[in-house]
Amino acid sequence: MRRRDLFAGAALGAATIAAPALAQPTRSRLLKMVPQANLTSLDPVWTTANITRNHGYMVYDTLYGMDAEFRPQPQMAEGHVVEDEGRRIVITLRPGLKFHDGEPVRAADAVQSLRRWMKRSPSGQKLEDFVDELGALDDRRIQFRLKRPFPYLISALAQVSNGPAFVMPERVARTDPFQQIRDTVGSGPYRFKADEFNTGSLVVYERNPDYSPTPAGTPSLTAGPKRAFFDRIEWNIITDASTAAAALQTGEIDWYEQPPPEIQQVIRRNRALAVEEIDPLPLTGIMRFNHLHAPFNDKRMRQAMLPAVSQADFMTAIVGTDESLFNTRTGVFTPGTPLATEAGLEPLTGPRSLDRARALMREAGYTNAPMRVIGPTDILAPAAMTQVGADLVRRLGFNADIVLTDWGTTVQRRTSREAVANGGWSMLFTSFSSFDFVDPSAHFPLRGNGAGAWPGWPTMPALETLRDEWFLAPNLAEQKRIAEQIQRVAMEEVPYIPVGAYKSLTGIRRDLADRVKGFAIFWGIRRT
Repeated sequence: MRRRDLFAGAALGAATIAAPALAQPTRSRLLKMVPQANLTSLDPVWTTANITRNHGYMVYDTLYGMDAEFRPQPQMAEGHVVEDEGRRIVITLRPGLKFHDGEPVRAADAVQSLRRWMKRSPSGQKLEDFVDELGALDDRRIQFRLKRPFPYLISALAQVSNGPAFVMPERVARTDPFQQIRDTVGSGPYRFKADEFNTGSLVVYERNPDYSPTPAGTPSLTAGPKRAFFDRIEWNIITDASTAAAALQTGEIDWYEQPPPEIQQVIRRNRALAVEEIDPLPLTGIMRFNHLHAPFNDKRMRQAMLPAVSQADFMTAIVGTDESLFNTRTGVFTPGTPLATEAGLEPLTGPRSLDRARALMREAGYTNAPMRVIGPTDILAPAAMTQVGADLVRRLGFNADIVLTDWGTTVQRRTSREAVANGGWSMLFTSFSSFDFVDPSAHFPLRGNGAGAWPGWPTMPALETLRDEWFLAPNLAEQKRIAEQIQRVAMEEVPYIPVGAYKSLTGIRRDLADRVKGFAIFWGIRRT
């Protein structure tokens, strides 16, 4: 199924469908955008959904940020010292940091936040293995005592996505990491307006007048000063592409985060608008299996899918036929980054054959057992991939139940570990930001730690062993060698299948300048 078929009607009507009547405070101090999806979870530790990550960066801050060259830089931290041959690290907070409720940010808040984060983040989980003691020396100093040196510690605290180490008030951070928080008090550049929040319709943020940007560096990804130039940010949830496009063209909104290809063509014809790469590097799409239940708890069934997957089919469904916008030789690491390799990719890059896949299914003993594909209808890339995937499993002869819902419901449903007969799932499709797959540190789908893994829950000791070795690699050459081994094991064990990588394009008004690239970032951007 081609993306142009999914949105044919939307492109034709984009210029004529009226936009919703949205409130219009002072334009110079108000930024209105249509985000990639509805915000259904407010807890960026509990979920990996990018929309919740973006919300997290509005409301919270981190001890360290990561620049566009993937180098950690001080953010809430003033700096740190390393002692005892790398086994003692003391981080000092910048003075004067405040939460949105006026309370000072203390080392105890950061310590409890890190303890919760270490239970969920892949980087945090690895760090926890090395931690002997984590505590507050006083209100400004955080101390790590390690069992042995962990050179990746500061980079882990600067992780951009898949569980950023956001600092929350101690009382909030005491929430069970497997339960969602309800209190959204942070110390970031914007405050969440809970009194105006209407899920499925409107999310509002107000500039935090007490926010103190780091004095160091220049804005780059999540590093550098986070200067807020708007008093109010509105996320308007408009799921119809043509309506969102019309609102952008008439000035009802300023920014449309993920317009589909047909709508991008409409936007380009308007001189007041621009279509830009939201991230210079591509996002990777994946086909994720549930490893707990049939049919994909059998490795042979997962392997049977490999000759059937055409990365080009999945990518053209997202971005259209412009080959400059996608990569069809995508492995487990982001194309264009140091660890990206084609080692072991022969099962994906060789001839495509549905007949071969069907034969492998028969050899694996598939006998029409039910399976279920879950996916969204209201978020560009996962929706497009789900449509292609649903068509594929039907053509392969699976007894498939296709369940399409909104993105928030999909995110909730994928946490179910039940069998298909009890409402569980077998396969889903989603995509991850470029920085999520740069290396194994925060690469959720590449974990093989069973019950502690990302939804799908594969148990793959070989992947875990190689990941441990990667963290201790002394140089880039050794990291690359291990990364090749990781990819070969992944192609054999199949925790998931990469279905390609694509450039994510965003539609924005030309009077907005200095947008920080990487994802939907709201500091630095200003109206000219």
